[in-house]
Amino acid sequence: MAIDYEAEYNNRARVPEHPEIFARWTRDAEFYRADSLKAGRADLELAYGDTPRQYLDLFHPAAGDGGPLALFIHGGWWRSLDPSMFSHMARGMNAHGVAVAVLGYDLCPNVTVADIIEQIRRACLFLWQRLNRPLLACGHSAGGHLAAAMVATDWPALYPKAPAGLVPSGYAISGVFDLTVLVTLSPNQDMRLTQEDARKASPLFWPPPAGRTLDVTVGAQESSEFRRQSQALAKAWQGPVQTCYEEIAGANHFTVVDPLTDPQSAMVARIVELAQQVKA
Repeated sequence: MAIDYEAEYNNRARVPEHPEIFARWTRDAEFYRADSLKAGRADLELAYGDTPRQYLDLFHPAAGDGGPLALFIHGGWWRSLDPSMFSHMARGMNAHGVAVAVLGYDLCPNVTVADIIEQIRRACLFLWQRLNRPLLACGHSAGGHLAAAMVATDWPALYPKAPAGLVPSGYAISGVFDLTVLVTLSPNQDMRLTQEDARKASPLFWPPPAGRTLDVTVGAQESSEFRRQSQALAKAWQGPVQTCYEEIAGANHFTVVDPLTDPQSAMVARIVELAQQVKA
Protein backbone atom coordinates (compact mmCIF):
# COMPACT_ATOMS: atom_id res chain seq x y z
CA MET A 1 0.00 0.00 0.00
CA ALA A 2 1.42 3.38 -1.01
CA ILE A 3 2.31 5.81 1.78
CA ASP A 4 0.24 9.01 1.83
CA TYR A 5 3.15 11.32 2.62
CA GLU A 6 0.94 14.42 2.65
CA ALA A 7 -1.13 12.90 5.46
CA GLU A 8 1.93 11.47 7.26
CA TYR A 9 3.53 14.91 7.55
CA ASN A 10 0.38 16.97 8.19
CA ASN A 11 0.52 17.10 11.99
CA ARG A 12 -2.12 19.79 12.37
CA ALA A 13 -4.62 17.58 10.55
CA ARG A 14 -3.55 14.57 12.63
CA VAL A 15 -4.08 16.54 15.86
CA PRO A 16 -7.30 18.55 15.30
CA GLU A 17 -7.10 19.99 18.82
CA HIS A 18 -3.83 21.76 18.01
CA PRO A 19 -5.36 25.28 18.25
CA GLU A 20 -6.19 24.61 21.91
CA ILE A 21 -2.65 23.30 22.48
CA PHE A 22 -1.14 26.40 20.87
CA ALA A 23 -3.38 28.65 23.00
CA ARG A 24 -2.25 26.81 26.14
CA TRP A 25 1.39 27.17 25.16
CA THR A 26 0.96 30.89 24.54
CA ARG A 27 -0.75 31.42 27.89
CA ASP A 28 1.72 29.34 29.91
CA ALA A 29 4.69 30.95 28.15
CA GLU A 30 3.41 34.43 28.97
CA PHE A 31 3.03 33.52 32.65
CA TYR A 32 6.51 32.02 32.78
CA ARG A 33 8.06 35.09 31.14
CA ALA A 34 6.30 37.39 33.57
CA ASP A 35 7.32 35.32 36.61
CA SER A 36 10.92 35.10 35.41
CA LEU A 37 11.11 38.84 34.79
CA LYS A 38 9.66 39.58 38.22
CA ALA A 39 12.29 37.32 39.80
CA GLY A 40 15.09 38.95 37.80
CA ARG A 41 15.84 35.71 35.98
CA ALA A 42 15.12 36.69 32.36
CA ASP A 43 17.00 38.63 29.69
CA LEU A 44 14.49 39.13 26.90
CA GLU A 45 14.85 39.92 23.20
CA LEU A 46 18.62 39.70 23.00
CA ALA A 47 19.48 40.32 19.34
CA TYR A 48 21.96 37.86 17.83
CA GLY A 49 21.38 38.87 14.18
CA ASP A 50 20.27 41.78 12.05
CA THR A 51 16.56 41.02 11.56
CA PRO A 52 13.74 41.35 14.12
CA ARG A 53 13.18 37.59 14.49
CA GLN A 54 16.85 36.89 15.17
CA TYR A 55 16.61 37.23 18.92
CA LEU A 56 16.60 35.00 21.97
CA ASP A 57 15.12 35.08 25.45
CA LEU A 58 17.55 33.86 28.09
CA PHE A 59 16.03 32.32 31.23
CA HIS A 60 18.37 31.90 34.20
CA PRO A 61 17.91 29.36 36.99
CA ALA A 62 17.25 30.47 40.55
CA ALA A 63 20.63 28.99 41.49
CA GLY A 64 22.32 31.73 39.44
CA ASP A 65 24.71 31.63 36.52
CA GLY A 66 27.68 29.35 36.12
CA GLY A 67 25.71 26.15 35.53
CA PRO A 68 24.96 24.32 32.29
CA LEU A 69 23.48 26.06 29.25
CA ALA A 70 20.82 24.78 26.86
CA LEU A 71 19.16 26.12 23.74
CA PHE A 72 15.51 25.50 22.84
CA ILE A 73 14.55 25.82 19.16
CA HIS A 74 10.85 25.90 18.29
CA GLY A 75 9.19 24.14 15.39
CA GLY A 76 6.58 25.12 12.79
CA TRP A 77 7.91 23.66 9.52
CA TRP A 78 10.57 26.41 9.40
CA ARG A 79 7.70 28.73 8.39
CA SER A 80 5.49 29.48 11.42
CA LEU A 81 5.21 29.95 15.20
CA ASP A 82 7.10 32.30 17.48
CA PRO A 83 9.58 31.83 20.34
CA SER A 84 7.26 33.74 22.68
CA MET A 85 4.99 30.65 22.63
CA PHE A 86 7.72 28.52 24.20
CA SER A 87 9.18 30.45 27.14
CA HIS A 88 7.80 27.89 29.59
CA MET A 89 9.81 25.11 27.94
CA ALA A 90 12.66 26.46 30.09
CA ARG A 91 10.83 25.69 33.34
CA GLY A 92 11.97 22.11 33.85
CA MET A 93 15.62 22.77 33.05
CA ASN A 94 15.70 26.04 35.03
CA ALA A 95 14.51 24.14 38.11
CA HIS A 96 17.65 22.00 37.90
CA GLY A 97 20.14 24.84 37.49
CA VAL A 98 20.28 24.91 33.67
CA ALA A 99 20.09 28.28 31.90
CA VAL A 100 17.90 28.11 28.78
CA ALA A 101 17.91 30.31 25.67
CA VAL A 102 14.63 30.19 23.72
CA LEU A 103 15.37 31.58 20.30
CA GLY A 104 13.67 32.88 17.21
CA TYR A 105 14.73 32.83 13.59
CA ASP A 106 13.51 34.10 10.24
CA LEU A 107 10.89 31.98 8.51
CA CYS A 108 10.37 30.54 5.06
CA PRO A 109 9.58 31.79 2.43
CA ASN A 110 11.47 34.94 3.46
CA VAL A 111 14.60 32.81 3.92
CA THR A 112 15.66 29.27 3.05
CA VAL A 113 16.14 26.34 5.40
CA ALA A 114 19.88 26.69 4.78
CA ASP A 115 19.65 30.32 5.90
CA ILE A 116 17.88 29.24 9.09
CA ILE A 117 20.61 26.70 9.88
CA GLU A 118 23.15 29.53 9.61
CA GLN A 119 21.05 31.75 11.87
CA ILE A 120 20.91 29.09 14.58
CA ARG A 121 24.67 28.69 14.30
CA ARG A 122 25.00 32.45 14.77
CA ALA A 123 22.85 32.21 17.90
CA CYS A 124 25.08 29.47 19.31
CA LEU A 125 28.15 31.63 18.71
CA PHE A 126 26.41 34.60 20.32
CA LEU A 127 25.73 32.54 23.45
CA TRP A 128 29.28 31.21 23.56
CA GLN A 129 30.71 34.71 23.27
CA ARG A 130 28.32 36.05 25.91
CA LEU A 131 28.50 33.22 28.45
CA ASN A 132 31.78 31.51 27.53
CA ARG A 133 30.50 27.96 27.81
CA PRO A 134 29.39 25.15 25.49
CA LEU A 135 25.72 24.31 25.20
CA LEU A 136 23.20 21.56 24.68
CA ALA A 137 20.89 22.03 21.66
CA CYS A 138 17.27 21.00 22.20
CA GLY A 139 14.54 21.46 19.63
CA HIS A 140 11.07 20.35 18.58
CA SER A 141 9.89 19.43 15.07
CA ALA A 142 11.76 21.78 12.71
CA GLY A 143 13.70 22.69 15.83
CA GLY A 144 14.64 19.03 16.26
CA HIS A 145 16.19 19.14 12.80
CA LEU A 146 18.05 22.32 13.72
CA ALA A 147 19.27 20.87 17.02
CA ALA A 148 20.78 17.88 15.19
CA ALA A 149 22.35 20.27 12.69
CA MET A 150 24.07 22.13 15.53
CA VAL A 151 25.49 18.90 16.97
CA ALA A 152 26.82 18.00 13.51
CA THR A 153 28.39 21.40 12.82
CA ASP A 154 32.15 21.61 12.36
CA TRP A 155 32.51 24.84 14.31
CA PRO A 156 36.22 25.62 13.77
CA ALA A 157 35.80 25.10 10.01
CA LEU A 158 33.11 27.78 9.94
CA TYR A 159 34.38 30.05 12.71
CA PRO A 160 38.11 29.53 13.48
CA LYS A 161 37.87 30.98 17.00
CA ALA A 162 35.00 28.70 18.04
CA PRO A 163 35.73 25.55 20.06
CA ALA A 164 35.18 22.22 18.34
CA GLY A 165 32.95 21.18 21.23
CA LEU A 166 30.67 24.21 21.13
CA VAL A 167 27.57 22.00 20.85
CA PRO A 168 28.67 18.49 21.86
CA SER A 169 25.19 17.17 22.70
CA GLY A 170 21.64 17.48 21.49
CA TYR A 171 18.09 16.41 22.26
CA ALA A 172 15.94 16.35 19.12
CA ILE A 173 12.18 15.96 19.63
CA SER A 174 10.03 14.86 16.67
CA GLY A 175 12.47 16.13 14.08
CA VAL A 176 12.71 15.67 10.33
CA PHE A 177 16.25 14.74 9.33
CA ASP A 178 15.72 13.70 5.70
CA LEU A 179 14.15 16.70 4.00
CA THR A 180 14.12 15.11 0.53
CA VAL A 181 10.73 13.54 1.27
CA LEU A 182 9.24 17.01 1.74
CA VAL A 183 10.04 18.33 -1.75
CA THR A 184 6.73 17.18 -3.28
CA LEU A 185 4.56 18.09 -0.27
CA SER A 186 2.47 21.22 0.24
CA PRO A 187 4.70 22.84 2.92
CA ASN A 188 7.39 23.11 0.26
CA GLN A 189 5.40 25.93 -1.33
CA ASP A 190 7.03 28.04 1.38
CA MET A 191 10.29 26.13 1.89
CA ARG A 192 11.02 26.02 -1.85
CA LEU A 193 13.41 23.11 -1.52
CA THR A 194 14.90 21.42 -4.57
CA GLN A 195 16.11 17.85 -4.18
CA GLU A 196 19.67 19.16 -4.00
CA ASP A 197 18.78 21.80 -1.41
CA ALA A 198 16.87 19.25 0.66
CA ARG A 199 19.73 16.77 0.70
CA LYS A 200 22.28 19.44 1.67
CA ALA A 201 20.03 20.52 4.57
CA SER A 202 19.45 16.95 5.82
CA PRO A 203 21.57 15.88 8.83
CA LEU A 204 20.82 12.25 7.90
CA PHE A 205 23.23 12.62 4.98
CA TRP A 206 25.93 14.54 6.84
CA PRO A 207 29.05 12.84 8.22
CA PRO A 208 28.24 11.58 11.74
CA PRO A 209 29.86 13.99 14.22
CA ALA A 210 32.20 11.61 16.01
CA GLY A 211 32.44 11.87 19.77
CA ARG A 212 29.15 13.71 20.23
CA THR A 213 25.81 12.70 21.76
CA LEU A 214 22.30 12.95 20.33
CA ASP A 215 19.03 11.71 21.78
CA VAL A 216 16.15 11.49 19.30
CA THR A 217 12.67 11.37 20.79
CA VAL A 218 9.23 11.13 19.19
CA GLY A 219 5.65 10.73 20.39
CA ALA A 220 4.32 7.19 20.28
CA GLN A 221 1.10 8.52 18.67
CA GLU A 222 2.94 10.25 15.84
CA SER A 223 2.83 9.11 12.24
CA SER A 224 4.96 6.22 11.06
CA GLU A 225 7.02 8.67 8.99
CA PHE A 226 7.90 10.84 11.96
CA ARG A 227 8.91 7.79 13.96
CA ARG A 228 10.93 6.51 10.98
CA GLN A 229 12.75 9.84 10.63
CA SER A 230 14.05 9.70 14.20
CA GLN A 231 14.89 6.00 14.01
CA ALA A 232 16.82 6.56 10.77
CA LEU A 233 19.02 9.28 12.22
CA ALA A 234 19.76 7.34 15.41
CA LYS A 235 20.77 4.33 13.31
CA ALA A 236 22.79 6.30 10.72
CA TRP A 237 24.84 8.12 13.35
CA GLN A 238 25.14 5.26 15.83
CA GLY A 239 28.76 4.31 16.49
CA PRO A 240 30.66 7.53 15.92
CA VAL A 241 27.86 9.30 17.83
CA GLN A 242 26.31 8.15 21.08
CA THR A 243 22.67 7.99 19.98
CA CYS A 244 19.49 7.05 21.80
CA TYR A 245 15.97 6.64 20.33
CA GLU A 246 12.87 6.87 22.51
CA GLU A 247 9.12 7.02 21.97
CA ILE A 248 7.07 8.97 24.52
CA ALA A 249 3.96 6.97 25.42
CA GLY A 250 0.62 8.67 24.83
CA ALA A 251 2.16 11.72 23.14
CA ASN A 252 1.30 13.23 19.76
CA HIS A 253 3.43 15.63 17.73
CA PHE A 254 2.52 18.59 19.94
CA THR A 255 2.04 17.16 23.43
CA VAL A 256 5.41 15.41 23.13
CA VAL A 257 7.16 18.61 24.32
CA ASP A 258 4.97 19.11 27.40
CA PRO A 259 7.34 17.16 29.69
CA LEU A 260 9.88 19.97 29.25
CA THR A 261 7.68 22.11 31.50
CA ASP A 262 7.71 19.55 34.34
CA PRO A 263 10.84 19.58 36.53
CA GLN A 264 10.04 16.01 37.63
CA SER A 265 9.67 14.48 34.14
CA ALA A 266 11.98 11.81 32.79
CA MET A 267 12.64 13.98 29.73
CA VAL A 268 13.91 16.85 31.87
CA ALA A 269 16.03 14.46 33.93
CA ARG A 270 17.71 13.17 30.77
CA ILE A 271 18.28 16.63 29.30
CA VAL A 272 19.73 17.89 32.59
CA GLU A 273 22.06 14.88 32.61
CA LEU A 274 23.24 15.71 29.10
CA ALA A 275 23.60 19.42 29.92
CA GLN A 276 25.70 18.64 32.96
CA GLN A 277 27.96 16.45 30.82
CA VAL A 278 28.34 19.35 28.38
CA LYS A 279 29.43 21.66 31.17
CA ALA A 280 31.89 19.07 32.47
